[in-house]
Amino acid sequence: MKFRSAALSTKHSKYNDEFNENIGRNTLFWLLITNVVVLLPLYTNATLWSLGICAICFVWRVGIYLGKVAAPPKLLVTGLAIGAAITLALVSQQIGLLNAFVNLLLLGYALKYIEMRQIRDVKIVVLVGYFLIGFALLDHQSILDTLHLSFVAMINTCVLISIYQHSSKKTNFKFGLKLFAQSLPLAILLFVVFPRIPPLWLSPSMKNATTGLSDEISLGDISKLTRSPDLAFRVGFDNEINNTNKQQLITNDQLYWRALVMEDYDGRSWTQSEARKSEQRSAYGMRPKRTKPTGSGLASSLSYQVITEPTYQKWLFGLDQAYSQSDNIVELADFRLFSLRNIDQRLSYQVSSYPSSVLDPFLLPYSKRTNLALPQNTNLKTRELAAQFAQDYPQPEQRINAMMRYFAEQAFYYTLSPPRLGQQQVDDFLFTNQAGFCSHYASALVFMARASGIPARMVAGYQGGEYNPKAGYYSVYQYMAHAWTEVWIKGKGWVRFDPTAMIAPERILDGFDATFTGQDSYLQDSLFTSLQVKNIPWLNDIRLQLASVDFYWSVWVLGFDEQRKQQILSKLLGEVTSSKIIIMMIISFGLIALVIAYFAGVFTLQPKQDPYIKRYKQIRTKLAKKGYQQDTLPAGAFAEYIDQAIGEKHPKLAENFNTMSEHFIALQYQPLSVKQVVFHQRLFKRYFRKVKMNLLS
Repeated sequence: MKFRSAALSTKHSKYNDEFNENIGRNTLFWLLITNVVVLLPLYTNATLWSLGICAICFVWRVGIYLGKVAAPPKLLVTGLAIGAAITLALVSQQIGLLNAFVNLLLLGYALKYIEMRQIRDVKIVVLVGYFLIGFALLDHQSILDTLHLSFVAMINTCVLISIYQHSSKKTNFKFGLKLFAQSLPLAILLFVVFPRIPPLWLSPSMKNATTGLSDEISLGDISKLTRSPDLAFRVGFDNEINNTNKQQLITNDQLYWRALVMEDYDGRSWTQSEARKSEQRSAYGMRPKRTKPTGSGLASSLSYQVITEPTYQKWLFGLDQAYSQSDNIVELADFRLFSLRNIDQRLSYQVSSYPSSVLDPFLLPYSKRTNLALPQNTNLKTRELAAQFAQDYPQPEQRINAMMRYFAEQAFYYTLSPPRLGQQQVDDFLFTNQAGFCSHYASALVFMARASGIPARMVAGYQGGEYNPKAGYYSVYQYMAHAWTEVWIKGKGWVRFDPTAMIAPERILDGFDATFTGQDSYLQDSLFTSLQVKNIPWLNDIRLQLASVDFYWSVWVLGFDEQRKQQILSKLLGEVTSSKIIIMMIISFGLIALVIAYFAGVFTLQPKQDPYIKRYKQIRTKLAKKGYQQDTLPAGAFAEYIDQAIGEKHPKLAENFNTMSEHFIALQYQPLSVKQVVFHQRLFKRYFRKVKMNLLS
């Protein structure tokens, strides 16, 4: 048995020697850490097959590090690589092209990680790690994600440091931290000065699932969306962000965020008309822009910045009527903003709105026909009611107001869990159930208006917003999704009517949070929303503070565009010219180069002293003040002198000083391994503190 154990030990030692011949033990440790932290941010993009292979490779690598297993045969690694590539090719259409590429990189990283034998293999693994961190940044751009991924990049850099600097893990980490600190000024300079060049290509989405509103609304879709506490977008109005009192200046009932206009109804669902879809398709070539209002419409104009979360759709959000000069955003004829590419990451854009302006003072014949159309032989009771309204109120505006009062006078109520509707949806809602949420009421009003001869359509978007007094902006959540009605009235254009305000006025005046509490079942699984914590002041204050930090990050970093760059350069340089920018860059690069050169040891303003020599001299100086001065004696002889001089009177001080001197001499004059250096450094510090305490007593 002893012979067999010895043979196994020799075998494992041979494997370790094979791997440690070119790759140091310290480097292998950093590789284990890096493998976890690099792959972790991308686990949501990895398939189960990829995750399984990555886990197997990591466990196997731990076994190699501990000397328990040998390196895998190259045939096995090659077989896994071929099998993984074939699997990804088969599922690439389901998970998306970019996702498939990320999975391929993940697998290449894991497989290379397990079969590496030389320093060049380590460099390849580190390089692929940087690529994976870059891909993670495409999908994770909040300030916390950025700090986390910066830390991951630093850990990845520690692998390279460990190759060339044979020191302790703590020293490697400190050096990596120093490198990042030195590179930060250069990164900030390039971020501010470098031109904002648009991408040469559009990267495909990393996700296929869509969130937010749909371009088809049935009487039930928005109830599902209302149950989501996820952030939809944030808005900072220029006058409120610059308002030092941080008082809310825009009331909740003014915040109708238009996203979609629905004009076609088939008896079950509201969808965009073919004309609107055609306009969206042609927008890529024509880049439509509406003429801005003039006259009285300018008086109440609003300027604000919208920061929308990824929706993987192309519609954007704005108040009526919205205009944007941002790149890749067009203004459609139905007064919506439309992005020319999918919103697959957080997007910031500037908007100007004119809420007092008239929307479509003249209605084209085609648009009139579209917004009067109804499916035949449906909702006969509602048609009779609409005919009665038309007879009693000949004027369109009076008729619509009477329809609005109808909702308030009858026994309707607002609920997020309405009863099921039959084939005749509007009839069932108006005359049987009389219970529903915003899309029920908006759909019924549009149907009645059209049946009475008034052009009408449904608008979907969001209503309201949670005001953050810490930073003066609004947060709009998915549960604030809303639908309302627009009616065309001669001389006034499209006019907004919201029947929900007749049933649940607090929903419009005070917001969704005032209508439903955090204890309601629709948000009972969400622990950190405004509804859950608004009655706990200190917790709500923390939430708002954290949200403010993320908002400023989105405005000044993610939303940093040419306009903001020019504002900053104007403050720094006055009139911005090419020559001033070049001079500023030369001076900045020079200062940064001097700082880096200083820390790299190219030159020093003052000779750096070894910290252990410095501490040793401090003790000798203190002993000299007490009368024990022998400047000519080396460390060993001085230790003997102190032992003879004070050994009997102060035995503890003499003993501790002698031990400290032994470790000092070892650090200065003996050839030591990395482990031995760490050992003597730790003990020297311990006895240095003891000697200091002895000298004080």
